[in-house]
Amino acid sequence: MRALPSAPVEKVIVTYKSQAAEAGSNTAAKSDTAEKAAKTGEQLSFERRLAGGGALVDLGDSATKQDVTEVMAAFRADPSVASVEPDIRAYAMAVTPNDTDYAKQWDLFEPTGGMNVPAAWDKTTGSGVTVAVIDTGYAAHSDLATNVVSGYDFISTSADARDGNGRDADAKDEGDWNATAGECGQGSTASNSSWHGTHVAGTIGAVTNNTKGIAGIAYNAKIQPVRVLGKCGGSSADIADAITWASGGTVPGVPANATPAKVINLSLGGASATCPSVYQTAINGAVSRGTTVVVAAGNSNANASGFTPANCSNVINVASTSREGNRSYYSNFGTIVDVAAPGGETRRSTDTPGTVTTPENGIYSTLNSGATIQSVENYKPYQGTSMAAPHIAGLAALLKSAKSTLTPAEIESAIKANARPLPGTCTGGCGTGIADSAKTVDAVTTTPPVGTVFTNATDVTISDNTTVSSSIAVTGRTGNAPAALKVGVDIKHTWRGDLVIDLIAPDGTVRNLKASSSSDSADNVLTTYTVDASSEVANGTWKLQVRDVATGDTGYINSWSLTF
Repeated sequence: MRALPSAPVEKVIVTYKSQAAEAGSNTAAKSDTAEKAAKTGEQLSFERRLAGGGALVDLGDSATKQDVTEVMAAFRADPSVASVEPDIRAYAMAVTPNDTDYAKQWDLFEPTGGMNVPAAWDKTTGSGVTVAVIDTGYAAHSDLATNVVSGYDFISTSADARDGNGRDADAKDEGDWNATAGECGQGSTASNSSWHGTHVAGTIGAVTNNTKGIAGIAYNAKIQPVRVLGKCGGSSADIADAITWASGGTVPGVPANATPAKVINLSLGGASATCPSVYQTAINGAVSRGTTVVVAAGNSNANASGFTPANCSNVINVASTSREGNRSYYSNFGTIVDVAAPGGETRRSTDTPGTVTTPENGIYSTLNSGATIQSVENYKPYQGTSMAAPHIAGLAALLKSAKSTLTPAEIESAIKANARPLPGTCTGGCGTGIADSAKTVDAVTTTPPVGTVFTNATDVTISDNTTVSSSIAVTGRTGNAPAALKVGVDIKHTWRGDLVIDLIAPDGTVRNLKASSSSDSADNVLTTYTVDASSEVANGTWKLQVRDVATGDTGYINSWSLTF
């Protein structure tokens, strides 16, 4: 942590006792200030009355610490004065980290494509939370080392593990290079080691404010490397066991995890029309133990429903966005995507595959320079939904740290409800938008309004070019509805810009909640509107009316609520 600057005191706040004339008269306060100036020899002036009743007294620009002490002593000696205190300086706590490459991390702070992370650091930095990175393992890096806790190597086949044995307690990344094309099946290519897990880990939990490298999103969280990907990828059996172990479950033949993770990041996947039961069982077990599971949507520019574990239930499925706030050209999409996060574009979609033409638009993170085996640590920009997912895993860690009682379902709901619409475009569906870290943290740490909640959770189908409604009968209230009536809306729809949403009061008065927008291609409406309904009688039948103004996309009202 950095020390705050030391600013000189130039003013003091004097609070007079209630019976004193100076407590209510500015003229009397000015006169008293002049008296103290004569007594101390300082150039004092009454500046103004504060809202709380105190008098702000200016000491001038040249006052020294000794002068301040003398002035405060003079006021304290006055029996009419209740208290006197310095007018001290306050500073924004979401200061820019001093990490040398922080300026390259547009994904954290830029208003267009970034995730509004710095403003969340005022409230939480991830302390007390362990995040498991189930990936290629860990390549030693000084910008991660102090945040790394013991993990495990779950690669059961010695040849794939490249460490001379099967499963063991060493999560060291031994490299995932392929020497020749076709070595890992038809269509596979020769490639160097990716050090993929280390790059993912840096985004989540790189050491921050250490005048080195980058800043991690949850930089006071712990990273647990769990190795499942080696030569030619990894097996679903090994990955499922890793999910179970990382979340504190029991795996035969493997020692218990001493530091179970409350967040798991899975920046991996393969083609599959359905979620394999071995994955779903492991994920369900992890969630039941209170662990949030975050999964990359995939990089095939296709519907994420054809890839796993993206198509499993009980996960947060993450699509990738570019620096401009568009869906990244490679990112998978679809109605099963929950939310989007920066994944970057190190090249344009029309540039030659395999080239890096726009490195400044990628996700910059920790890496290793070795072509096959580990060598010198470094940093590089990558692109992918593999880079987007750890942004959400980092945010999940911030949320769990800020409010330890949050369940995985509550964390997912908060992230989705507080996302902002993509400033660019997303064909095919990118969930509720780009996650907003500060807004989400604020939402879970702010006490919700106390009131009675009325809900209708009966599904109502929304067809093309139709108007539908769902009703709530409010009873037992007295008087009128509140001036800040909360209208919670959960609508599933594949192009929310098609929708016009209105609240209809019992007397038929219509209040518009949402207009249509041809440019808003995101999925679903999951938000809470605040309506001044103070002119309406509370009791009666309220309606949520939804009008679909276009063709090609449909959905349904999942639920809605009124909080009085």
